[in-house]
Amino acid sequence: MDFSSKLLENAVYEMSQLPGIGKRTALRLVLHLLKQPKGRTDKLALALQDLRNTVKFCNNCHNISDTELCEICINPKRDATLVCVVEDIRDVMAIENTGQYRGLYHVLGGKISPMEGVGPQDLTITSLVHKAKNGEVKELIFALSSTMEGDTTNFYIYKQLEGLGVSTTTIARGIAVGDELEYADEVTLGRSILNRIPFEASLKAN
Repeated sequence: MDFSSKLLENAVYEMSQLPGIGKRTALRLVLHLLKQPKGRTDKLALALQDLRNTVKFCNNCHNISDTELCEICINPKRDATLVCVVEDIRDVMAIENTGQYRGLYHVLGGKISPMEGVGPQDLTITSLVHKAKNGEVKELIFALSSTMEGDTTNFYIYKQLEGLGVSTTTIARGIAVGDELEYADEVTLGRSILNRIPFEASLKAN
């Protein structure tokens, strides 16, 4: 792809580094931005800078937050003894959109995947087990995608919690095997949470 401007080429290159954005789409987006009023582009650039420079991760659940503790964790109406274990922020958003869940979350930051070099030490599993040992949690809901990596992560955490008196459940299989939570419709996801089953039962089913 030939460019008449090095500045344009650099902008297209950086835009194409985003997931799902090829060079042609990147070029279209950059040219669109050039047609916009300068103030709008400035606002976009400032919003991205503010996000990158000041965003925090909640000290309790590891969700993205503007403060040390996120709005969900400090909400007194949420059930702090019920914790939903998810892979990332997109899953929190998907579950929140159902309006069916009133507990807290724990964001792992990924799934155990030896093929990709991701082990338990690379996730926030240690702090999750610490919560359980402190008696803060009565039930953990495993809400990872039903893939090999998701099932492996669920089982690893389950084994770490043995003997701690914490109930472990998993969302019902209204979510198709291999599906990511963020793509599930709100009704199906909501029912999967409400109709969750003991984790041990899911092991027998497999």
